[in-house]
Amino acid sequence: MTSGDDQAYTDYGDTGHTRTRLPETDPYGGAPRRGPHRSSSRSLVTVVGVVVLLIAAIAFANRGDGSSTDDSTAKNHKPTTAPTDASGTRPVDTKTADVPTGFAHTEQGAQSAASNYAVALGSTGMFNKDSRDSLLHLLYTSEAAARLQGQMDQAYSADFLVTMGLDASGNPPKGSTFVSRVVPVGTTVQHYTENDAKVAVWYLGLIGMAGNSSTDPVTSSWKTWTFDLQWSGGDWKITSDAQKDGPAPVPGDDKAATSDEISKAIEEYGGFTYAR
Repeated sequence: MTSGDDQAYTDYGDTGHTRTRLPETDPYGGAPRRGPHRSSSRSLVTVVGVVVLLIAAIAFANRGDGSSTDDSTAKNHKPTTAPTDASGTRPVDTKTADVPTGFAHTEQGAQSAASNYAVALGSTGMFNKDSRDSLLHLLYTSEAAARLQGQMDQAYSADFLVTMGLDASGNPPKGSTFVSRVVPVGTTVQHYTENDAKVAVWYLGLIGMAGNSSTDPVTSSWKTWTFDLQWSGGDWKITSDAQKDGPAPVPGDDKAATSDEISKAIEEYGGFTYAR
């Protein structure tokens, strides 16, 4: 029962009215009716009955899910959190190549892993072959990494880098700042067992070039990134992943920052280790 329900029961008991007869209207409304002298004993019975009902109602309200009426169970019962609430559990204490690793072998651990993997795979490191290969072998299973190696190289081809304003090594022009960030908003588990999990990450993405000569300014987008994870080698690893657009909120009326302001913000504001 919610607090509102508890209050409803309290109001019910606070009326304090008793009856010797049941009227046809609301039994708890109006002034009490007086009967003959024998009504005192009947009134006492009625009062006891109301008190018993009140106690039963309060006990029922305090039972939570109603699974047990044991006093110890009622005292130790804690309400479950909503699906969108953060757990407050620290995700990891270790990093590999600046990427959080060593997540818990739990459903929360899988969600934390998916969030941080999305951040790593949406970073500027993916635009450099050496760091991209490192991330690929760190975050994916060996089978998935071998399968995706060629696809990744093709996706981040020299022609693609040029369209992003980068050189063949993924570096921006002097005086410009290349921005590529993923900011997770929330996660949801679509499937979970001890061996595998499917976790979707809803995120805000930032990408573009901040610089006076940039023709590709930093823009934002909303996407959902779904990861198929497998428990392998003491950590969650990606076996496959896919993205789709949205859900995107209605854009606000915020004034766009200048390229200098964006560059400064990227340099001054670091990222986070995300936890479910």
